[in-house]
Amino acid sequence: MPGTTEHTVAEHTVAPDWELDPADADACERLARTLCGNPHDQVDSPEWVARARDAWDDLPLPLRRAVRRFRRHSGPHGTLVIGGLPVDQAALPATPAVLGSVQREAAVPAAVLTMVACGLGDPLAYQAEKSGALVQDVVPVPGQETFHGNAGSVPLSFHTENGFHPHPPDYVVFLCLRADHDQLAGMRVAGIREALPLLTPAARQALFAPEFITTPPPSFGTGAATGEPAAEPRPVLSGAAEDPDIRMAQLVTTPLTPRATAALAEFGRACEATARTLRLSPGDLVVIDNRVTVHGRTAFQPRYDGADRWLQRTYVTTDLRRSRDHRPHDGHVLAR
Repeated sequence: MPGTTEHTVAEHTVAPDWELDPADADACERLARTLCGNPHDQVDSPEWVARARDAWDDLPLPLRRAVRRFRRHSGPHGTLVIGGLPVDQAALPATPAVLGSVQREAAVPAAVLTMVACGLGDPLAYQAEKSGALVQDVVPVPGQETFHGNAGSVPLSFHTENGFHPHPPDYVVFLCLRADHDQLAGMRVAGIREALPLLTPAARQALFAPEFITTPPPSFGTGAATGEPAAEPRPVLSGAAEDPDIRMAQLVTTPLTPRATAALAEFGRACEATARTLRLSPGDLVVIDNRVTVHGRTAFQPRYDGADRWLQRTYVTTDLRRSRDHRPHDGHVLAR
């Protein structure tokens, strides 16, 4: 299957789109610390999220402007990379190394992530994944090296997040707290706006047909109960023919017809041909437009010494209301 083996991607490696200057980075950190002053502050608290939403308005203008422009149109790559954000490196604990690791207590990186999420829309989580935490750790876990998910360290194939669900996130936001020791781990991204011209008319037609089934990813657990009926056939591409949305995960999307099989393979090759690799440094923030961009990861070698690669992640929806029937008490967590 495309995307599940190691890749030679050095020629596609890219730097951040831009970096905050030191004065703006300091302003971000001071603002983030106002959200972390109380030891009882909890990231998943609606009151704390509301404070982060208000704090967004006080972030430096260049950061807010970049995020706002990206929200209106995410560009040819469907990805925005901003460097120089504060992660309070001196105060970071050891990189977590347990399954299901999340960030519940307010800290500078979680505050930065949540403020940006609130600038894009509203943070979102799924109860069946990472216990419904709004800010989740993406870290290698001992014994999970071959796991095809955020706890593994083998190559991770291309996917959009939670395409099986009736309400997948519109954006996925990552903040790098630590890079891997060897600076080899790469986030791979490929956007439909660059891949689409490489597809034949027959492949496009098949990808727009409801001839694919996508099931929950391994991060939702084996046989995870989503509260939804059995998966129904859906297209991989939908919406405008010239600028479609994607729902696909190479690991868990099954084509149902011979033409669907051929089209999915062709789509995988188009993604490989246009893929870019982001090798992140501490303070790099990545916003992925989950509607038009797939992402994955290259392999890397963890050492499990407390200083391994550590990203934090949150999901974002631009319209929280549309999932109201899935969210008890009008919260931010989809229970089904």
